[in-house]
Amino acid sequence: MTAGRAQELADRMDASFEVYSKEAFGNAFERYKTIVAVMSTGIAVRAAAPHLHDKWTDPCVVVVSPDFRYAIPLLGGHHGGNAVAKRLEEQGLHPVITTATETRGLPSVESTAAARGLEIINRDSTRVVNAGILDGNVAVHVIAPPAIAIAPPGVSVLLKSGEYIVGIGCRRGAGKEDILRALASAFTDAGITPDEVLAYATSAIKYDEAGLIQAVGELDGNLICVDDAFIRAESPPSPSRASDKLGLPGVAEPAALALSKRKEIIMKKQIYGGVTVAVIR
Repeated sequence: MTAGRAQELADRMDASFEVYSKEAFGNAFERYKTIVAVMSTGIAVRAAAPHLHDKWTDPCVVVVSPDFRYAIPLLGGHHGGNAVAKRLEEQGLHPVITTATETRGLPSVESTAAARGLEIINRDSTRVVNAGILDGNVAVHVIAPPAIAIAPPGVSVLLKSGEYIVGIGCRRGAGKEDILRALASAFTDAGITPDEVLAYATSAIKYDEAGLIQAVGELDGNLICVDDAFIRAESPPSPSRASDKLGLPGVAEPAALALSKRKEIIMKKQIYGGVTVAVIR
């Protein structure tokens, strides 16, 4: 009976359907961004737990009670789970929303980004900013390009969607054309295009590097100057002379790692003339 109704629900939502098994959650975590589980929350918690890695990359999990009365975002409420529960309301289920902002009818940083097709570049900021939203003291500032934004940890920075962070290090006074040539070569070597780049990352000491700013601007990109503390928190795979000169474990690799979503190295740092480039997913 339950399986039949679950199949009907999947058909109405144009979703895939799979009968529960020990392998079901593992398979679903690898294949889907959203999982709707028709079962008790206890079973869903135990089945999903071994597969959890990071809330920013894990799929959202919404539990539908076996009597088909409730839709409960168990994981990833801010990352699509609440939206799925509200969609299930159209199928006659009651959404049980527990995230603090939504229970008060307020947006979160994550829902604001999703609604505008943007990415949160500094994910650690969301806890502070969402708390501020609850207190009613968060402003939204839209900055027209070209511009440089210097934001402290308690400010969430939302950028156009993209998959890759491109880390850049360069000699002081490097020219725009040199940096553009280096990036063009790096894009070819990494097998990506500028349209797939979420942001370009470098060290905070490069905030006034004119050639770098001009090059990223010509590519219509976003240049983020990463604070030294965040760079030092990373362990890049390649040795760097910056550890001696700047007291940092590098520039291109650790700056990109600090902003990346998956910490997946697509291309270790490569040196093109006086410019170092790394690509991280």
